[in-house]
Amino acid sequence: MVYGIIQLINFAHGEIYMIGAFVALIVAGALTIYGFSGWAILPLAALVAAVYAGAYGYTLERIAYRPLRQAPRLSPLISAIGMSLFLQNYVMLAQTPDFLPFPGLIPEFALLEPVAHIVGSAELVILATSTLLMVGLTVLIRCTRIGKAMRATQQDLAMARLVGIDVDRVISFTFVIGSVLAAIGGVLVGSYLGQINFAIGFMAGIKAFTAAVLGGIGSIPGAVLGGLILGLSEALAAGYVSSAYEDVFAFGVLVLILTLRPSGLLGRASRSKV
Repeated sequence: MVYGIIQLINFAHGEIYMIGAFVALIVAGALTIYGFSGWAILPLAALVAAVYAGAYGYTLERIAYRPLRQAPRLSPLISAIGMSLFLQNYVMLAQTPDFLPFPGLIPEFALLEPVAHIVGSAELVILATSTLLMVGLTVLIRCTRIGKAMRATQQDLAMARLVGIDVDRVISFTFVIGSVLAAIGGVLVGSYLGQINFAIGFMAGIKAFTAAVLGGIGSIPGAVLGGLILGLSEALAAGYVSSAYEDVFAFGVLVLILTLRPSGLLGRASRSKV
């Protein structure tokens, strides 16, 4: 969403994902001490992480990106890289450079025992949550007033401002929504993998952007489809070739698809009038 609206690769997005996971870990630890169950801890930890990450996203946009809105395109890109490094080191110093165990907040479903070797409860919850968030985000963008303002800003930022749209508010809202989704992803993936550290956001951010480009910038179903293709490519490469080459295969698929279809799988080719 951020790239679609202001043509900026938000390299700090992965660090928001990482911060959401750390916040959820702290909240989960506190709730466990007070005797909360896993099903109660998961939504509460995700909610607190989402609010915290949304505040981070809003602050990043106001401090690091908005002052450079009219600057050359290289300036906000460098600022994004700087914020990514700053947040990584900030969390490393505030927490620890080591991996921390993340509690399994998603309990096993008894009804999935016959197919547990194919799909577990964590995978099912992640899939269901991703689907619900995709549908909700699509409805938000297509059917609400702020969603229409986001689409107008994406199409022509200057014209959107001329017709009375508060462009700064729309962009801030976009950063907040993106940060909330990143935090929820960090909580779910942290619970699935069982460990987190300060560096988990970098590769996650790179692959998230790769999935968005693969599916088509501006297409929410395309981003999900791109993520599935990227994940399947890595899994097949790790299973049939070597886990050392999973990233090579994943990005090789990206190069192949963008060579054949530069706009992505579900993206639309941009046309400009001359």
